[in-house]
Amino acid sequence: MGIDASARIHPSAVVEDGAVIGPECRIGPFSIVGPEVTLGRGVVLKSHAVVTGWTEIGDETVIFPFATVGEVPQDLKYKGERTRLIVGKRNRIREGATLNCGTEGGGGVTRLGDDCLLMTGSHIGHDAQVGNRVILANQVAIAGHCVLGDDVIVGGLSGIHQWVRIGKGAIIGAVTMVTNDVIPHGLVQAPRGELEGLNLVGLKRRGVDRAEITALRAAFQMLAQGEGTFLDRARRLSDETESAHVREITDFILGATDRSFLTPK
Repeated sequence: MGIDASARIHPSAVVEDGAVIGPECRIGPFSIVGPEVTLGRGVVLKSHAVVTGWTEIGDETVIFPFATVGEVPQDLKYKGERTRLIVGKRNRIREGATLNCGTEGGGGVTRLGDDCLLMTGSHIGHDAQVGNRVILANQVAIAGHCVLGDDVIVGGLSGIHQWVRIGKGAIIGAVTMVTNDVIPHGLVQAPRGELEGLNLVGLKRRGVDRAEITALRAAFQMLAQGEGTFLDRARRLSDETESAHVREITDFILGATDRSFLTPK
């Protein structure tokens, strides 16, 4: 067990032999740290947090009470194989959130990027790949094998079906079930998840140039109403566009996927 001398550990906490506790970590009362856990610099576990499994927690991440990080997958095919959870830097994992390790069949690693906020009761399933600056509101469920790009926001009580990809900068409204891929910068609402437009507010907040936003709006219109199939329109748009943001959408649509897409109305 490697515990840095500057770490502060409450006497009631359990840190198992083999755990690595980095500089300036704080482990609160009744928290549990498993034997294969590595905590980076300045990680904070508040009271009653559980970090277990083969799990790495990045610098300055804060884990709130009753969160469970690194437990085995909720997958009946899991037979105890040694798989990982990697959590990036400066994340906020709020009360009751759960993050599971990967499975052998899904690549073996569940990954969360940097600067994310996982609100109360949110869940990230096995083998999911979640980008940077992602926000999951209260009670959001991300199923196994999902991929969420950077800057995605998922509204409260929403669920993302297994294997679904959510493109960079997309926003999912509250109480929404998403069963198909969502294009980058898309806006999805309604109980069964309908692609209703672009996340224009998010684009403006991130300082995207007005010309790029105009190009995105034109591209969305073409995807909605152009000739041919959705994929035909995306291929044509890919050949014609000079916009980097539009290219993100076309590359996403034309990339490999196991699911269909939410398409514009």
